Amino acid sequence: MKFNLFISGLLLGGSALTASSVELPDSVYHYEASAQAVVSTGEQTPFWLVNNRKGLSSIDKSNGYVRAGFFKEFQYDRRFSWEAGVDLVVPWNYTSKFVVQQLYAGIRYRSLSFMIGQKEWENGVTDPELSSGDMFISQNARPVPQGRLEMKEFQKVPFTKNWLAVRGYISFGMFDDWRWERSWTGGHNKWAEHVLYHTKGGFLRIGNEEKLPVTLDAGLEMGCQFGGTLHRADGEIIKFPAGLKGFWKALFPQGGGDSDDPNQSGDISNIYGNQLGQWSFALNYDDKNVPWKARLYYEHFFEDHSQMFFDHAWKDMLLGLQVTPPKNPVVSEFVYEYIVTKDQSGSVYWDKTPEIPDQISGTDNYYNHNYPGWQNWGMGIGNPLLISPIYNKDHILQFFHNRIKGHHFGWKGNPTDEIDYRVLLTLTRSWGTYGRPTDNILHNFNGLLEVGYRPHQLPGWQLRVAIAGDAGKLLGKSFGAMFTISKSGWL
Repeated sequence: MKFNLFISGLLLGGSALTASSVELPDSVYHYEASAQAVVSTGEQTPFWLVNNRKGLSSIDKSNGYVRAGFFKEFQYDRRFSWEAGVDLVVPWNYTSKFVVQQLYAGIRYRSLSFMIGQKEWENGVTDPELSSGDMFISQNARPVPQGRLEMKEFQKVPFTKNWLAVRGYISFGMFDDWRWERSWTGGHNKWAEHVLYHTKGGFLRIGNEEKLPVTLDAGLEMGCQFGGTLHRADGEIIKFPAGLKGFWKALFPQGGGDSDDPNQSGDISNIYGNQLGQWSFALNYDDKNVPWKARLYYEHFFEDHSQMFFDHAWKDMLLGLQVTPPKNPVVSEFVYEYIVTKDQSGSVYWDKTPEIPDQISGTDNYYNHNYPGWQNWGMGIGNPLLISPIYNKDHILQFFHNRIKGHHFGWKGNPTDEIDYRVLLTLTRSWGTYGRPTDNILHNFNGLLEVGYRPHQLPGWQLRVAIAGDAGKLLGKSFGAMFTISKSGWL
């Protein structure tokens, strides 16, 4: 509860703080139009042509889309401003025949903004282009329709002599993929409809960049799936209570109801909804007199109260190093990440009963729950290396590879003013889950090379070509290419 009060306080107080400087475009209106085609061979579309693309992708070996959007941006040189956007996609061989990728409107006063709708969003301490993906909310799934109150940029806290800054957000929304869930599962496997969504996060930055080149970022984020109706594989239908009481229990996590009520699942009697979250820390080095920067970051994901604090050792992690070298035509940024999710509080779980009052908190089963899990339209909302349900050939909405170890490398550069590139290389091993372990350790390799070309003679035009491949027994062998042509501009 203290965390929720802290989030509310920093958001409300943020409107009185001075907004950070933002580079302003010549206009606040801009448009984007693009067409994309993917061709591949093997088991399915290669991993990095599917994942961390904000849900706008397909595992079908041949797919593509045409896309158009129009946006009005905030005016950061004004105290009051508003934003709006519409982004529509007509795809083929996707989970949908028509996609509303973004449709939103928002208002802003100083550093505080409120948005309603669905909007692509970046958050956390990981790099959106080079990271394997944030453990809590990555770039992997489509945006969830929601209302979000946010202080996006760090704001200096008064009376701290610029040594402390804060930012945060809070949101409520509803998943819109339930018709697809019913169709994809055939109505036989588990699916849910009208499930509600809640997230909140608060971050602190400690350090004064003008006096010391090192700062420390620390954040706590929490999320919840609640309400709605669950259709189980055995045909049982469970309606989870919502209303004001449900919203309150999602905001302030607590027990969901009477454990003796046969109409309620074990999860809701223990804690309301699917509660999860993460701690994140980042140590930043940025000396204006030194031509390179570095960031060391750490994310600790948790599914329950025991891993939220220190009832168990924090053995699972996403540990990363991000380096920005001096300006050169070869490498402009480099990222290395080590991810391990094998522990999950151990292999045994027992919830206390009157007969056996002892409790053992284990088998946290990351991203899984009575609900179809921490996913949207089949794509994991968190890190995609814990393979998303869309890959399950039996059409079960569950994460079957959430116990992994992996190494991930990413780098990018600008050989010329017109050409940019990025490379992703990932090696992982999977032990399955505690409840469904693999017979053998499954290895996986995923690689990507993506090149972009922006000709000076054609302002706003861009051509991107990506080639990618997979190897190993986890996802099988695949090789493919992606071609994207786009035009954007300001009005």
